Amino acid sequence: MKLKSLLLRYYPPGIMLEYEKSGELKTRSIDLLELSPSTDVSALVEEIKRAEPLITASRTEQVSLLVQRLQEKLRENSNHSFYLFKVLRAHILPLTNVALNKSGSCFITGSYDRTCKLWDTASGEELHTLEGHRNVVYAIAFNNPYGKVFTLIGHCAEISSALFSWDCSLILTGSMDKTCMLWDATNGKCVATLTGHDDEILDSCFDYTGKLIATASADGTARVYCAATRKCITKLEGHEGEISKISFNPQGNRLLTGSSDKTARIWDAQTGQCLQVLEGHTDEIFSCAFNYKGNIVIT
Repeated sequence: MKLKSLLLRYYPPGIMLEYEKSGELKTRSIDLLELSPSTDVSALVEEIKRAEPLITASRTEQVSLLVQRLQEKLRENSNHSFYLFKVLRAHILPLTNVALNKSGSCFITGSYDRTCKLWDTASGEELHTLEGHRNVVYAIAFNNPYGKVFTLIGHCAEISSALFSWDCSLILTGSMDKTCMLWDATNGKCVATLTGHDDEILDSCFDYTGKLIATASADGTARVYCAATRKCITKLEGHEGEISKISFNPQGNRLLTGSSDKTARIWDAQTGQCLQVLEGHTDEIFSCAFNYKGNIVIT
């Protein structure tokens, strides 16, 4: 194995390794979830070198600099006061979604008017109108770097979710046609169709490494697939209503689901075992998420 590059991951804190093995480019992550501004950088780097054979003595300084940059990010003041900056009359019909690019310099909006619009964050100026959809735009996302334009054709019903893998090499779409599709982001070609659900897919996601895919459905179940083999690893059963949201914890070993049965659930991502039922809501749950350490859940 030969290390090609080191990439900084601010959220959750970590370092991504790109390496070559048998002529194939692969990735893996070093998770630094316990990192704090007071962490001893030298001691941490020595610990990383002992645990990760790809990090040799020649990379010590580079890894130290990356860890220091992560610490600087953690030191940033979180007691920020927010205020209304701009109001944009964006579309002629209601908006469905909004997403910032990685740097926050621009953002995109989706709408019932069948268009997307790209905006400059600082000035509020409309940069582009993206036309071509023949119905409501429900899901939007930036890749990084961005610039290519493809029309992904293959689903036979509305698309409920669309997102990139962490390295932006793959695109995952979930649809009301009961399937998810996996696309090559470099050419827009469908590389796999994930089947198995008996009703509409309402949400889908990658884990932080891009190795696992999870889907949530109106059939009341969720499924976990291997991104490499495209095979279903496990099925999550237990909710008494449709599952509207699913997400991995940063470590990738737990899944969180939110359902119309008024509960959220924590699951083992490998076995599909329900580990905990989170109760308290008096109506449907539409959204839920882990924090970056994976020790707090919001619903």
